[in-house]
Amino acid sequence: MTVWEHDPAENPISELTAEQSWDVMRRSDFGRLAYRLGEDVNIVPINAVVDGERLVFRTAEGSKLLGLHMSSNVAFEVDEQTEGTVSTVVARGRAHVLEGAEEERAESLHVQPWATSWKGTFVAIDVTEITGRQVRLSRS
Repeated sequence: MTVWEHDPAENPISELTAEQSWDVMRRSDFGRLAYRLGEDVNIVPINAVVDGERLVFRTAEGSKLLGLHMSSNVAFEVDEQTEGTVSTVVARGRAHVLEGAEEERAESLHVQPWATSWKGTFVAIDVTEITGRQVRLSRS
């Protein structure tokens, strides 16, 4: 019997509301950014923070920044595991480099990349869609 053949009340997978999805996003400072670079889709780990209904991260010059300049459509995904559940949230939107007052505001968000290398460019993802799912674990 598959998960989908269970009674809906016993279904271990549930959809998160947008508010619940944002809550998961706020509790996490680490996820994966998916972006296009030419014909390829790349997925990289990044540290990001929620700022209203957008995500902000820092990056250095390189393929990630080049990809964002070539196509601003991106996705960002986080996972959260608690006792007995795993939640996955995906935010989709458009990324852009922050400048001027927006960049100054981003400085106050304390975005802390794990890597010690210099990452001086702030990028925001203006989220247009956020979805999430939670799975009740059945590990014995």
